[in-house]
Amino acid sequence: MLNLYPSQIESLSVHRVGNKSRNENMFLSREPYLLNDEITAILKEYFLKPFREKEENYFRFANEVDVEFHPLFEIVSEIFANPAGIHEQSGKIATHLFDQSSHPHIKSGEVYVVHFSDMVMDNEKTDGIGIFKSELKHDFLQFREGESNLDILIQQGVNINKLDKGCIIFNTHRDEGYKILSVDSNRYDTKYWLENFLGVEALTDENFITKKYLKFCQDFAKDVVLPAEDKQQEVLFMNRAVNHFAKNDEFEETGFLNEVMDNPDLIPEFKHYKVEKGPKYHIEDVSSFPIANKAVTEARKKIKNVINLDTNIQIKMDFINPESAEKFVEKGWDEERQMYYYLVYFNREEKS
Repeated sequence: MLNLYPSQIESLSVHRVGNKSRNENMFLSREPYLLNDEITAILKEYFLKPFREKEENYFRFANEVDVEFHPLFEIVSEIFANPAGIHEQSGKIATHLFDQSSHPHIKSGEVYVVHFSDMVMDNEKTDGIGIFKSELKHDFLQFREGESNLDILIQQGVNINKLDKGCIIFNTHRDEGYKILSVDSNRYDTKYWLENFLGVEALTDENFITKKYLKFCQDFAKDVVLPAEDKQQEVLFMNRAVNHFAKNDEFEETGFLNEVMDNPDLIPEFKHYKVEKGPKYHIEDVSSFPIANKAVTEARKKIKNVINLDTNIQIKMDFINPESAEKFVEKGWDEERQMYYYLVYFNREEKS
């Protein structure tokens, strides 16, 4: 679990990177930026807010030969070993980004390299390196008092409520290429930031696998269970799947299928679907893994447990008590009305 609220900005270097294909230059600041309390508070929120609101999908530096040959891995390792030299290293980071900025769609912008302290990951403090880029400039109004009127001045600047691009490299799991979070709000060239500049790949830890396997189950429910059965059974399947993950520390596929698959005829369909779709979710060779509780909690919030009827009625199932939906909700067909119906049993209406 990640907690960024205690984080402190220890140093900040700001440079500007242009687009090579448009013959734009690079500007490297000679000295690190001199921070004060006001600008530090504003920039901390600007840099870190997107990561607090985003799922923790971690990446790591990757290289075909060895991660030690990765250019950013080498620079970052040098900073972690000697934080006092971060400004010199920040120029190398900006130069590396400039070298990748040759596609006509790439926008010029300011690059911020930040050394953070007191970041909390899995209840342990660590430091981190933030690399951020502001690209889009927005119009805003300034007002100036004249002798008898207010003058309106149109200026351009960076919207501090929306970070364009950024990553945080945490000083942990060095041998595996560090743990990295990334955001990219302007996806006009998705390869530019993650692949060309950062050179990262998804970190396939238990959080990643748990999330991907549950998303796979969700799509299986929609693509296979729903057409074969009905909406109620689609919802109930995901109810059972999520609850299986919630009550177990380890996942084992055979036991999972035996417990959650109400219709045994769908087990071969599940296995076939996994062969066909598994690579998309990076689970084609996965049949057992440790379950990440945080990923299960996040998945539960996103999975829809509502049956929407064309008569403007909704039936909401309870993920915590899926047996209620099976015991107290029945589906049938009314010959006289030529319509389906749901029969719901209850003792009393709960007060809202």
